[in-house]
Amino acid sequence: MNLYILRHGIAVEHGAAGYENDDERPLTGKGKRKMWAIAEAIKALEISFNSIFSSPLVRARQTAEIVAEALKCGKRLELTDTLAPQDSPKPLIQFLRDQGAMDDILLVGHEPFLSRLIALLISGNSETSVLLKKAGFCKLSTADLKHGKCAILEWLLTPKQMELMR
Repeated sequence: MNLYILRHGIAVEHGAAGYENDDERPLTGKGKRKMWAIAEAIKALEISFNSIFSSPLVRARQTAEIVAEALKCGKRLELTDTLAPQDSPKPLIQFLRDQGAMDDILLVGHEPFLSRLIALLISGNSETSVLLKKAGFCKLSTADLKHGKCAILEWLLTPKQMELMR
């Protein structure tokens, strides 16, 4: 299984007027433009997804929708609370296992959750230092997804690197 991990794009600042509820912070105009560029880079890399799972928070959902639209795989997009920013990776891993065999999955979410997930899957320790920038993109491969060391880090790309690929 290839597990692709994408952090949401640039969003309205935490606590900004009109967006006191963190769940409702959307992508900024710049965040949307950069996500379209990154979606085009994903397309240029000829990556496709069997399923796209996203946090339901607005900024992550918007990020996932942009990628799904660019890659014409909107019907494969599903929102899941297991990608919440502060949760444990355990429910997500069980959720993915329950989905059955899939080859290429995209997860769209938040920090610090995604970095902890990457660290857990590659080292067995969720406290291992990994940094996934806003709109950063990562590929892990695993033969048997489980809670703990089970994956290989294929690559971790910054938004700037992604933009140069399109």
